[in-house]
Amino acid sequence: MNDLTREYTGVSRLSGPILGIGGVVGAGYGEVVEIKGPDGTNRHGKVLDVSSDLTLIQVYEGTGGLSPSRTKVCFKGHSLTARVSEEMLGRVFDGLGRPIDGGGEPFGGVTRSIDGEPVNPVSRVYPREFIQTGISSIDGMNTLIRGQKLPIFSGNGLPHNELAAQIVRQAKIVDGEGNPLSDKFSIIFAAMGVKYDVAQYFRKEFESSGAIMNTAMFLNLANDPPEERIVTPRIALTLAEHLAFDCGHHVLVVLTDMTNYCESLREVAIARGEVPSRKGYPGYLYSDLASLYERTGRVSGSKGSITQLPILTMPNDDITHPVPDLTGYITEGQIVVSRELHAKGIYPPINVLPSLSRIMKDGIGEGYTRKDHPNWSSQLYSAYSRVEYVRSLASIIGAEELTDTDKAYMRFGEEFENTFVRQSFSEDRSIRDTLRIGWELMSILPERELTRVSREEIEKYLPKK
Repeated sequence: MNDLTREYTGVSRLSGPILGIGGVVGAGYGEVVEIKGPDGTNRHGKVLDVSSDLTLIQVYEGTGGLSPSRTKVCFKGHSLTARVSEEMLGRVFDGLGRPIDGGGEPFGGVTRSIDGEPVNPVSRVYPREFIQTGISSIDGMNTLIRGQKLPIFSGNGLPHNELAAQIVRQAKIVDGEGNPLSDKFSIIFAAMGVKYDVAQYFRKEFESSGAIMNTAMFLNLANDPPEERIVTPRIALTLAEHLAFDCGHHVLVVLTDMTNYCESLREVAIARGEVPSRKGYPGYLYSDLASLYERTGRVSGSKGSITQLPILTMPNDDITHPVPDLTGYITEGQIVVSRELHAKGIYPPINVLPSLSRIMKDGIGEGYTRKDHPNWSSQLYSAYSRVEYVRSLASIIGAEELTDTDKAYMRFGEEFENTFVRQSFSEDRSIRDTLRIGWELMSILPERELTRVSREEIEKYLPKK
């Protein structure tokens, strides 16, 4: 051991991404470690566990090729940090925050711990104000609010990547008249465990649309070390906090795929020999996810805000799987991508019935979108819920036996899916367009069925037959 560098030679355990070393003095949880292999290569890691006889270290690049007797471990005396600045916008980085676009290291900024600092609940400001994504099924019925965390639940083979790219390209802050505001609006995009072609799709999509200019991308590929995926969202959120609370930006953070992140967390837990919980995930999965999702919101005294849009794929489309289940507990709703709508050729295949934005009521209506928006949304939801019942009834007794009112609901359901939910990948609808389409759909139903909207709203907005 060298007293100045705290460097040790020789380790007692090598297992997957875990390295164990005995006799360490003064190591701290989360401390950064540099591992020097016998071939002269350097690897990086952090301290996972400290005890009197063994210190466990997570090696981001894995322990393959290391020699127990010839490996050197250097403890740095601080937790993992990242240098963040506004100059990172328009740039592409790997999962550990290193530039991969050939532009060199960003200048300026500040150095922060990637684990962030907990926000005093007293200083939190309640999420308000509408973020327009240009997608009717989100803007109209599951509205994204500035400072909210609203996950997207999808499944393998569904177009959540296209949906994420469209949101990044189109998202903007608008005033009560639907006009874009000049507030600083930035996007942080972090991909974990994605295939190379998916990463290239996102890069090309953002570059061709110009969205890359106000976007910072962090890409952890499927062939990158899984242990990096635990770091990637934390570096992305560290940049988001700097932009929001130091520079006054309104930041939208898109994290995909959180299921890959949780798989990496499970892999590390198993390598550590921890007792598994549900589906083999560690018992602290809830608190670990919360440590990411809760780095969202608005803080008193700061002009900026952080809004999160985590995307996760549900194994076997099981919404009760631990990852979507725990995510739903922590976040303020969910947007559910439907395999049934996708099979019908509808894009984006968002099923508005199981979807929910719990705090949309606080960011819509007069002064935010339009006065009739809350009642309008309630009426559309109620009508589409009735459609599901009528379709089930028609499958039993036959469509020809339905009443005239039920037939109107059947027509409403078809038009709702094909006119309101369906829109092209390049179609960017304003909130005014979304509200107009919804009122046109309501005109299909008899007025006596419109019980959630006021007479004044009907006379003002419902098209005349």
